[in-house]
Amino acid sequence: MIKFRRPFDPHKIRLLIFDLDGTLIDSRLDLVHSVNATLRHMKRPVLPDDVIASYVGDGAPALIGRALGQEAADEKLVRSGLEYFLAYYREHKLDHTHLYEGISEALATLENSYNGLPRKMAVLTNKPVHPSRAIVEALGLGKFFPLVYGGNSFASKKPDPEGAQTILRETGSEPQETLMVGDSGVDVLTGRNAGTWTCGVTYGFAPHTLHHEAPDVIIDRPGELSELFL
Repeated sequence: MIKFRRPFDPHKIRLLIFDLDGTLIDSRLDLVHSVNATLRHMKRPVLPDDVIASYVGDGAPALIGRALGQEAADEKLVRSGLEYFLAYYREHKLDHTHLYEGISEALATLENSYNGLPRKMAVLTNKPVHPSRAIVEALGLGKFFPLVYGGNSFASKKPDPEGAQTILRETGSEPQETLMVGDSGVDVLTGRNAGTWTCGVTYGFAPHTLHHEAPDVIIDRPGELSELFL
């Protein structure tokens, strides 16, 4: 069900900025397996799937730091774990990762519904940029997203607005005609910090965080993205 907290006119939105994990793709299993492979390599106990999934959203360094818990104070240890994680994930990023059902259809609808012109779309994720772009291409989303930026594309990560502001400049878009779409409070804060409208999706990894950082509109399934713009 579509729920508005702060009404806006979707037909005035000409740019959509999407998060990746938990928003466009279900990458949960590959991230979980990669984190636990890292922990086994470091001779640490593995963690439950739900715990690891709750750590996703702030980038790979934060993910590994959280998985190591108190040991994250050891910067050398975190760097070692991060190096192994990135190498493992690079090889296994598409073992189980797939698009959420209805995403392709929703994007096709969204792309063609701004005053008869293609609506602009971009990806802004805290995942490293190279695997992000590889996943976008491999899953057939490249045609929708000429711009894909990751957590290491800029000096700062979401919720800092630097990435969103760069996309606004590169697409010639204004904040008030832009919608940030994501599954976590990090995405909501990113949009808010950049002055855009925000949409939270509850089918992703961190719907509980949307209670703390309430978006302007909430949707429960990918198909509602296109319904929002009908």
